[in-house]
Amino acid sequence: MSEILRLPAETIHAGELAALAAGDSDRRPPGWALSPQRVVTYLMGGTTADGTVITPKYVGNRRLIETAVATLATDRALLLLGVPGTAKSWVSEHLAAAITGDSTMVIQCTAGTDENQVRYGWNYAQLLAHGPSREALVPTPMMRAMEAGKLCRLEELTRMGSDVQDTLITVLSEKMMPIPELNSAVYAQRGFNIIATANNRDKGVNELSSALKRRFNVVVLPLPDSADEEVAIIVKRVGEMAQSLDLPAPRNVAEEVARVVSIFRELRSGSTEDGKVALKSPSGGLSTAEAIGVMVGGISQATFFNDGRLTPETLAANMIGAVVKDPVQDRAVLGEYLETVLKKRRGFESYYASLTEMI
Repeated sequence: MSEILRLPAETIHAGELAALAAGDSDRRPPGWALSPQRVVTYLMGGTTADGTVITPKYVGNRRLIETAVATLATDRALLLLGVPGTAKSWVSEHLAAAITGDSTMVIQCTAGTDENQVRYGWNYAQLLAHGPSREALVPTPMMRAMEAGKLCRLEELTRMGSDVQDTLITVLSEKMMPIPELNSAVYAQRGFNIIATANNRDKGVNELSSALKRRFNVVVLPLPDSADEEVAIIVKRVGEMAQSLDLPAPRNVAEEVARVVSIFRELRSGSTEDGKVALKSPSGGLSTAEAIGVMVGGISQATFFNDGRLTPETLAANMIGAVVKDPVQDRAVLGEYLETVLKKRRGFESYYASLTEMI
């Protein structure tokens, strides 16, 4: 086991990427490590000619991934849009890993992100000692990606101020970044492009300007269509994360995931699975990612405090943490759900008792 808590995707899946690159004679865009077909195989899973199994990184509509890959082969940037927990950042990282072999050129956009973090900064000691020069310039991930012909990832683009977002217009339209202090510019090498992610549900986001929207091709990643699909995604990710954290996965993980997903989907959709009872939804998203967090937290608690037994009691506190974001409103919503739905449902008696006791 590596001492590094989380390695980049291209390191974790180096064997799969090497197997896909071997014998890849399909046409590939300049600067790409793999052909578009092999990139899609890396994301969606498959088997190479030498028998290497490629694990699926994204479970969902293959057409969406093909559209995303095809966009990155053009001069348009890619915007992955969706509600929280739809694997936008995950897909972004794996696309960068497969296409350029480097997923680490990332700018995390926040309300405090300024132009210097997008374009370039200065080493002020050098600047004061020798004046403006290329040696005094501190390149950002964006500048390094342009110079190396790689992909730059912008996480949560709409959390950045609109005026800073518009810094990207010149980069996306002219494929260059002016440096007025040096009377020069950085020109993007072939292979350079941008993958941005944004969610359309969080509060505190900034609208993209029309000029910037025109320069992105938007791919909307949806929530899983069916409960079975969502359960499969969560079981897979929980298994991977438990292995990474050196936590033994209890045998009943899949059964408990199915129950947690059932509760989350009903609260999220505002009705029971059979559609007969209308429900109030809590203020949080109750996304697939949050269900994964609940299960990993429960497994950790089961490992260290419950002799490895994963039970509703070990999951209840984590579930309440995911559901109750507003202490008053969400607590009332959960209480009503417990009394009107879960109390009468066979197989959920322990969840009803544990959750009722804790709220």
